[in-house]
Amino acid sequence: MELIQCPRRGRPPRFFEDIGGTRDALVRSGMELFTEQGFSGTGIDAVLRRVGIPKGSFYYYFDSKNDFGRQVMAAYDVYFGSKLGRFLTAEDRGPLQRLRDFTDDAKRGMERHGFNRGCLVGNLGQETAMLPADFRQLLGAILLRWQGQTARCLREAQGRGELARKADCEKWAAFFWTGWEGAVLRSRLARSGDPLDNFMSLYLESLPT
Repeated sequence: MELIQCPRRGRPPRFFEDIGGTRDALVRSGMELFTEQGFSGTGIDAVLRRVGIPKGSFYYYFDSKNDFGRQVMAAYDVYFGSKLGRFLTAEDRGPLQRLRDFTDDAKRGMERHGFNRGCLVGNLGQETAMLPADFRQLLGAILLRWQGQTARCLREAQGRGELARKADCEKWAAFFWTGWEGAVLRSRLARSGDPLDNFMSLYLESLPT
């Protein structure tokens, strides 16, 4: 494979086999750490240690830690939104079962990581007083997109007779994400999936049919 020589800026490494690969690795490292310890609790050194590149190289790809945070949020939005979409549009499953499948998968993921990782958006949402002003708007927009995906699934449930016609799908979708983010936090505190199961069971039981 031909090596690509990178122009110098902020003391980057001399050679990379794949410029995009190194940037993506930094973003993935940020996603992992932000889901574990939030934005404020994550130092650049910790990100770099996971990737194994020198500190000066970070500024080849990102103007600042805040710029890095924005790009990590954007990547997480794409990743998580795609994952959510796969569950909520699975044609071989009923719409409400799709929602249950999503939460079951999320629980397994938290269990796999020993409940050390939560939701990146939920984690950063608890830090808004300490974050750059635009982070709040970015996080809110991400949640609204997830809420929109959920509302579409609930409207499909209405069309199939699983959910009452009188149900306000936008409000029930908003309620889902409000409750789910709280359940994720409680599961991390308890190191147990019980809060996730309890929330989902009560949510489905509360939906008007």
